[in-house]
Amino acid sequence: MDNTFSKILISFHIYSDIRVLRLLFLGFSSGLPILLIFSTLSLWLKSAGVDKSTITLFSWAGLSYGFKFLWAPLLDKVPIPYFSNKFGHRKSWLFTSQFILVLAILNIGFVDPSINLIFMALSITLVGFASATQDTLIDAYRIESGPDDLQAAMSSFYIIGYRLGMITSGAGSLYIVSLLGGDTNNYNVNSWQNTYLIMGAIQIIGIITCIKSPEPNVTRNLLTNNKEKLKLLTTFFLGVLCMLFIYTNFPEMTFKNQLVSALSEFLKFFTSLVGAIVTFYAFIHFKLIKKETITQTFFSPLENFFRNNKNCVVYLLLIISLYRIADIVLGVIANLFYSDLGYTLIQIASYSKFWGLIATILGGFLGGILAYKTNIYITLLTGAILAACSNLLFAILSVMETNSVLLLTVIIADNLSGGLASTAFVAFLSSITMKKFTATQFALFTSIMLLIPKILGGYSGSIVELVGYNYFFVITALMGTPVIILIIYLKKYFKIFK
Repeated sequence: MDNTFSKILISFHIYSDIRVLRLLFLGFSSGLPILLIFSTLSLWLKSAGVDKSTITLFSWAGLSYGFKFLWAPLLDKVPIPYFSNKFGHRKSWLFTSQFILVLAILNIGFVDPSINLIFMALSITLVGFASATQDTLIDAYRIESGPDDLQAAMSSFYIIGYRLGMITSGAGSLYIVSLLGGDTNNYNVNSWQNTYLIMGAIQIIGIITCIKSPEPNVTRNLLTNNKEKLKLLTTFFLGVLCMLFIYTNFPEMTFKNQLVSALSEFLKFFTSLVGAIVTFYAFIHFKLIKKETITQTFFSPLENFFRNNKNCVVYLLLIISLYRIADIVLGVIANLFYSDLGYTLIQIASYSKFWGLIATILGGFLGGILAYKTNIYITLLTGAILAACSNLLFAILSVMETNSVLLLTVIIADNLSGGLASTAFVAFLSSITMKKFTATQFALFTSIMLLIPKILGGYSGSIVELVGYNYFFVITALMGTPVIILIIYLKKYFKIFK
């Protein structure tokens, strides 16, 4: 018994490593801003008397999270004058994004949306941009600052910190608003403003962590010629403007079929992206910028990834695209499912938000330990199997009578497997990311990760209406099986699976 306990303690010692502990605070810094521009903000705007159609437009500020891969190459390639040499390239960019983020959140604390809605919109957009940039840089810092055998533990603490940050800015901020005398029915602008000032002060945790952290020991090929840097930034911004112009002026098409509608949106985005690429090549053609500057900044990260994984690149992209599909598609409908079964809002909130969070944290811990004691292959495969199997528990729940103990058991099992799978997947993405192009490649991987699951998640309600909850959960479990087969098949090709 003592020997078993000693082995458990030895396994947990990886979480005492300062490189791992640091990610708890950086993860918290990443998770804090996101709800400040979504759910918390929506309630403030509602309290201020802003109409629903305008409130939903503010969600566009979150587009930065989906498009961060567009400017991630600049974070890898372009140094900040003086600061990159003095404090390190990665730390300088991270500090800059965090500093802007804190100022933007504090700035919101001086705005009244009932009087100046446009200024509020600009401030929220800046928060979204700075937050997405910070996320990109923290992901890059995590990969660059720790060895492969610590990546799972670092990912685990990052995810835990991220969720704690979301709780602080979600439930925590609403609790503060209430304490200060505000709610959605009786508008008290000071309570909301002071809450955002408090959140801005808490966000300084990220800055302190950045200052106290060492610069990763990575050799970088930075663009040091100031004239060429200016040309690159000019080309990039004009390319983005071209992309936005095409996107906003793309012909509006309405389709009854949701799948065709989704494909239409993809075509809209792809056409806009092509417009940006054409802008880049126009600058090269007219010799306004060197070809190697554009290619090394934007295209070399992709070229290197395809070249280094030429024997298995299709399989890798499929794993990235499909690994979280079972979790994400189910997650869209989960709360509605609990409600339809007759469970109360208090039960749903208590079981899914409180006990579910604890289970997710525990799953993250276990994922980090499993990866440390075995390898990425075992952890990734275990996470994929558990994620698919846990969905079958929902199928069982759907045909059972209302039972609080059963609901809690299913939620804990689902979140436990989800926490382990998330840690395993982030560690896997970290392992296939080249440290020469850390920010660029990881930002692109995470965007690819969400593309297919988010599209399919939009049809979850339609599928439930067509086949019912029981068969829906069986289908989501089956969605997870292709990625299990892919992981097993890929073992013979990919060296980190050995």
